[in-house]
Amino acid sequence: MGACLGACSVLSCVSCLCSSAPCILCGCCPSSRNSTVTRLSFTAFLFLGVLVSIIMLSPSVESQLHKLPWVCEEGAGTPVILQGHIDCGSLLGHRAVYRMCFATAAFFFLFTLFMICVRSSRDPRAAVQNGFWFFKFLILMGITVGAFYIPDGSFSNVWFYFGVVGSFLFILIQLVLLIDFAHSWNQRWLGKAEECDSRAWYAGLFFFTLLFYTLSTAAVTLLFIYYTQPGACYEGKVFIGLNLTLCFCISTVAVLPKVQDAQPNSGLLQASVITLYTMFVTWLALSSVPDQKCNPHLLTRFSNGTILAGPDGYETHWWDAPSIVGLIVFILCTLFIGLRSSDHRQVNSLMQTEECPSTLEVTQQRQVVECKGRAFDNEQDGVTYSYSFFHFCLVLASLHIMMTLTNWYRPGETRKMISTWTAVWVKICASWAGLLLYLWTLVAPLLLPNRDFS
Repeated sequence: MGACLGACSVLSCVSCLCSSAPCILCGCCPSSRNSTVTRLSFTAFLFLGVLVSIIMLSPSVESQLHKLPWVCEEGAGTPVILQGHIDCGSLLGHRAVYRMCFATAAFFFLFTLFMICVRSSRDPRAAVQNGFWFFKFLILMGITVGAFYIPDGSFSNVWFYFGVVGSFLFILIQLVLLIDFAHSWNQRWLGKAEECDSRAWYAGLFFFTLLFYTLSTAAVTLLFIYYTQPGACYEGKVFIGLNLTLCFCISTVAVLPKVQDAQPNSGLLQASVITLYTMFVTWLALSSVPDQKCNPHLLTRFSNGTILAGPDGYETHWWDAPSIVGLIVFILCTLFIGLRSSDHRQVNSLMQTEECPSTLEVTQQRQVVECKGRAFDNEQDGVTYSYSFFHFCLVLASLHIMMTLTNWYRPGETRKMISTWTAVWVKICASWAGLLLYLWTLVAPLLLPNRDFS
């Protein structure tokens, strides 16, 4: 734990932690909006927690966790011995991740409550949002230290279900961000093609659309090869086949003439991105199936010879390919939350942000700044994003990364070191909900013609 707190102290070396957001940028950095700098700073706090969580999974840190009061005990001080003769040392890192992510989630949840109904930077609470970074860091450290002294008991079981719900919601947020990204990408390249009267932009859109569909087709093939067996794995076959059918349906709907008339920017690029993401979530779900025949990730032995055995002698591990890819997607989407204000009203309405300011507005705001390298206050007339909802997204992100790093393992089930069917169904349901959400964005203008979906 000392090593982890030492890693945390690196952030305290930043010279701007004791002041407001305008002091975060160095003199050599360009001017930026106060709202963007603040969001990136809070995102850095989240990434710091993720880094510490990853460190917690290292063997050297796990050996130090034996000194804490909640480890290696179950019930009345009885040492925990897992099936397959695995001692509780194999579980310490994952229990520590639960506590670290509990600390970050609690930290952002406090700000979620405190920042409700902040309308502009003139609100006294806006000063807390955009400043006092050193004290925020101390609060986060205090919550983290306290979390490591929570008795195990039912804490892990209860917090697991919080993680399941939070991760489900964050997967949907990731999909919303991908839809927004694909829409913006398609709109900008179509605009470039019309401005330059060049077919190269159309060729680029066609290339990436074809690439995403090719990757999706390859993913479906690999899922059938590695996660299904003849005469077995019927659940996996149903999941893959159903998601493939739904992806085909949304791709067809996206190019229907009536949909194209209602939404000229709708097209196969967006559908291809959603299809690829759906295959990714399906992969995550199938990698959690607790069946040796249907899940190759259960057949892994640690390099030090330690075997993590399930109730039927299955072997499992935590740093598998789905977890690594999921971590990368998480980092990209979290940065997108911190940086992005969409050009689309629907996305801004859902994410509680305002539209991107025009280039002229940004130039005029920068002229007000007296010195270079400082963030300017662009929220005196009104906030550009909901402070409370932004922190709530970071709460969900904390829960999602907790489930990702622990591979959806429930520490309370000390005698079952495999993922449960709960993880499988949550991920699959998230993929279905995401597809239905995208389908609604396509057909909503047709079903509700009197509403403005521009």
